[in-house]
Amino acid sequence: MTKYLHRLTPAKVWLGVIPTLWWNDDFINIDIGIPYEQALSEMALAGYVGCGVGHKYPTDPKILRPVLELRGLRISEPWVSTYFTIKAMNRHTLESVDAQLDFLEAMEGGSDDPRRADLVVAEFGGAVNPLPVAVFPNCPEFSEDQWKQLIEGLHAAGEKARARNRRLCYHPHLGTGVMKTEAIHRLMDETDPRLVNMLLDTAHQAAAGVDPLALARKYAHRIKHVHLKDIRAEVVTKIHRGELSFQQGIEAGIFTVPGDGSIETFPEILDALAEADFAGWICVEAEQDPAKANPLQYAKMGREYLRKLLGW
Repeated sequence: MTKYLHRLTPAKVWLGVIPTLWWNDDFINIDIGIPYEQALSEMALAGYVGCGVGHKYPTDPKILRPVLELRGLRISEPWVSTYFTIKAMNRHTLESVDAQLDFLEAMEGGSDDPRRADLVVAEFGGAVNPLPVAVFPNCPEFSEDQWKQLIEGLHAAGEKARARNRRLCYHPHLGTGVMKTEAIHRLMDETDPRLVNMLLDTAHQAAAGVDPLALARKYAHRIKHVHLKDIRAEVVTKIHRGELSFQQGIEAGIFTVPGDGSIETFPEILDALAEADFAGWICVEAEQDPAKANPLQYAKMGREYLRKLLGW
C-alpha cells in the first residue's frame, strides 16, 4: 500500500534519463551510432527534464549548455569513478572530483534553478565489471586498510562537493567492492551523512542480491539520487552462476526500464522515499543494447510507467 506518493511533485522531484539507453559508456562497442543530438532530442520527446552525462557529449560547457537548453534539459549528474582503495590514485581521484565540480559550475552558471546536479561516485578500485570475467566469483572484498582509505577518500570528496553546495551520492555498483548488502551497510555506517549520501540504483542492487526496498526504507533520509531501472531475472541468474561477465549480462538484457522486468516493488520504494520527503533527481535508466531495444521506445515506456505511478 502506498500512502505518500502524492508528496513526490514536479516542484521538488525531477525526472531524468541516463544515456545508456542510446549507447553504453563503459563498453563503447555497444553502440549503433546514434549521435548525441538525436539522443537528447529523444530524451526531451519522451518527457524528461534532465539527463546524465554521456561520453558522446561535448566536453565544453559553452557548447553543451545551449544544446541542452534548446531541448529543455539539464544535467542531472556527472559520474566520477573513484580509486581510493588502490595505490597512487588518491590525488588523481580528487582531481577528477574537482574537474567535475568545475564542469557543473560552468554548466549551471549563476542559475537559481533548484534542479541542481548531484555528484555521483562509485569506488572502482579492483572492480571486475569492466573485465571479461564472471562477476560474483571475482568481485573484490576490501581489506581493513582499504576500507579506511575508501572512507577517508569519500569524506575528502564529500567536503569538496559540500563546499560547492553539491551533494555527493555513492552508487553501489555490480562488480565492485561495494555491491553486497553487508558492504553497503558498512559504507553507510562509517561515512558522515553530511558528506556522503546514497544513490539508490534499484537494478544494480537487485541484481547483486540486495533488496532495494529494504535499502529504501532503511536509508530513505540519506538517499538523495535515484537510478530507477529494472532487471530480467533469467539473466541475473546466469550472472550469479558465473556464466556471464558484466558486459555479457548487458548484451543479454540484464537491465530494462522500470515496469518492464522482475522488480515488483517500485511503488513501495518510491513511497518510502516520499515518506522521507525526498527531493531531487529520479532518473530512468536501462543499460541496454540499442540494437535490441529501441532507445526512444524504452525511454517513453519508462516515463509512462512513472506517469502512472506519480500522476504526472
